[in-house]
Amino acid sequence: MTITIEELLERWGTDEGKPYKGQLIDWDAYTDNPSNTGCMCAQGQVLHEIGGMEPRSIHELAQQDADTKVMKLLNIPRGQAILLRNINDSQNGAPAIVITEPEKVLGDNAREVLAFFKYLDSLSYADWQKVRSASVAASVAASGAAWTAASVAASGAAGIAAGIAAGIAAGIAAEIQGADIIEGSGKSFCFLPIF
Repeated sequence: MTITIEELLERWGTDEGKPYKGQLIDWDAYTDNPSNTGCMCAQGQVLHEIGGMEPRSIHELAQQDADTKVMKLLNIPRGQAILLRNINDSQNGAPAIVITEPEKVLGDNAREVLAFFKYLDSLSYADWQKVRSASVAASVAASGAAWTAASVAASGAAGIAAGIAAGIAAGIAAEIQGADIIEGSGKSFCFLPIF
């Protein structure tokens, strides 16, 4: 039996439904009590409760594949699915806000960041190669301290794509998040012009 996202989000606020942290499913806890979905992280619960995926399949699923499946099941950008995972694993029981109130995680420009995540989902491999080439100059222009700050500020975006795409996405998401500060200080964007 599958449930709705609304029912799942409500369950996440209870002790019984509070998502597990650190991996898709705690297999030992599941085998001890198969009726307790609290042994699954937020993504694991989405895969099982909404997608109907069997726990064994969740246990064997690669994280990148889980991100993709959750993205499709919830009709959200991949970056938001990754953010769901990151918040679930790093915060004390608050993954629902990634879906219900993303501005609490992404800041005032959450709508723009989510739109950017959606845009990234549409890029082909050839598009990413063009971005990679353009990013070389932008990376040289960004100071080490600014790049570190961008990476920390956009840690949810850092897993959007493998390799170089993750770093570029982190820099751009950070620029979107801090657009008012960057513009207010008279500074130029380093990464946004690539797109």
